Amino acid sequence: MSMAEKAAAPKKEKKKIRPYKAGKHCPKCGPGFKLAQHKDRQSCGKCGYFEKK
Repeated sequence: MSMAEKAAAPKKEKKKIRPYKAGKHCPKCGPGFKLAQHKDRQSCGKCGYFEKK
């Protein structure tokens, strides 16, 4: 069997993109840095600032 005779693979469905949720900005670093959302806190990856929920 040659490559031309092989059946084409089924196409994968594209992953749906969720709309971006605006988060809170870091008060130390400024408006360019958002706080990451964790289960029990919000934290900045740059300076280490965090707030408990």
